[in-house]
Amino acid sequence: MTSTNELSLSETYGAFIDNEFRPVAGQTFPAKHAGTGETVAQLARCGRTEIDAAVQAAAKAAPAWRARSAEERAELLLKLAAVIEADTDRLARIDSIDIGRRLFETTLDHRFAISQYRYFAAAAITHEGFGRAIPNGYLVAKREPYGVCGLIIPWNVPAIMAAFKIAPAVAAGNTVVLKPDENASLSTMELCKHIARIFPPGVINVVPGFGEEAGAALTAHPGVAKLAFTGSSEVGRIISQAGAERLVPVSLELGGKSPNIVFPDIEDIDAVVDNAMFATMYCNGQSCLAGTRLFVHDAIYDDFMERLVAGMRRVKVGPALATDTIMSSLVSAEQGERVLKYIDIGISEGARLMVGGKRVSVEGNEAGYFIEPTVFEATNSMRIAQEEIFGPVLSVMRWSDYDQMIAEANGVRYGLAAGLYTSNLRNAWETADRLQAGSVWINQYFNLASGSPFGGFKESGIGSEYCHETLNMYTHLKAITVQTKVMEPWFAPKP
Repeated sequence: MTSTNELSLSETYGAFIDNEFRPVAGQTFPAKHAGTGETVAQLARCGRTEIDAAVQAAAKAAPAWRARSAEERAELLLKLAAVIEADTDRLARIDSIDIGRRLFETTLDHRFAISQYRYFAAAAITHEGFGRAIPNGYLVAKREPYGVCGLIIPWNVPAIMAAFKIAPAVAAGNTVVLKPDENASLSTMELCKHIARIFPPGVINVVPGFGEEAGAALTAHPGVAKLAFTGSSEVGRIISQAGAERLVPVSLELGGKSPNIVFPDIEDIDAVVDNAMFATMYCNGQSCLAGTRLFVHDAIYDDFMERLVAGMRRVKVGPALATDTIMSSLVSAEQGERVLKYIDIGISEGARLMVGGKRVSVEGNEAGYFIEPTVFEATNSMRIAQEEIFGPVLSVMRWSDYDQMIAEANGVRYGLAAGLYTSNLRNAWETADRLQAGSVWINQYFNLASGSPFGGFKESGIGSEYCHETLNMYTHLKAITVQTKVMEPWFAPKP
């Protein structure tokens, strides 16, 4: 097992403001090893005082940062990407300990985050307004940063979430105050050590704490000009209301209950089974993108289910840092109990439990919530098929009527993502067009490519991340018109 000394963690982390960790004056809360329950560091339980100091630091830094050229901001983002790349092995291990996910996945998270910093370094240089001639003059529409942005991220993929928020915000010329989730702050606080060596003081500030304290203070602060949040739809409503009260723009990336559709014309059934398993169980099922509703055509249903169940039984559940682990622990006891409760709900609803459904004891990690990959045969109206569980639980539905299947695929309050598998081009395009989802992946789930818009329909959010348009969410559009001469009088004609 990797020791905390090998990871060079600090014993205590205060708020990161003006490129310094502030001394901890009040209460702290523990960052715990998700598997063993061991406390690996203490984090300052920040609130209004620290948020106010961070916002003031960001506001002070904003004019100089805004004045920097896009090329200068891009250069610093590229430097940050390079130091994260050099430190990926250590940062990935920190995340595996902190949130319980296997090392293979947290390593991919950091590579994904690196690509975000590099993408927005490039995008910043090409983020332009527009112009056109008008009679006797010219119209210019230019992009200007909002100023101080308040950013709040969840615990499931902290490296990616930090990059999703920080990269576009600072690339567009804003300064930021970021609140990481209390269940997953360690790698973000360690990221601050790199930020302090690259960025000017006050450009990027990070304040740990609880949502109802630090998060609430950040969303309500009058010095914050833009809010961005990733998390549950329920909390998203609270953030949106806070923004509405102060009339500041809010972008939201929220929950999902994504459909994944299998047509009978697939050519390699084993490959599709494997990808459908990946769509559900990646991140231990703790992903808003997860394809947790699997629609399998009646003509191949029995064969598909036999292979799916067999595949799930082969999944190795074990410690996050073990090289042969495929699935590891959920982030906390609270999340583990939530998932187990939903499994009980599925059974009580009459769903047929095909495999899994139990907590697994892992030697040396008895405190962790390791839950078997779980598959139900269900109907779309059941709670387990309608509500976001955020765990390794898959609901499978049999379909034969195409229009009914599409109606059920769209028949949830979410619309974040969707997948489908077919060798028929018409099936692919028609289905993708009819699905109410911000991202539709054909023949490869989670097929996120740099520059592809990522955002949801319905209750899955407002705005798109991961693309050039994201920079528009972090900027005002200002119109300036220039006339070559003053017009002839028309309002008050000469006598």
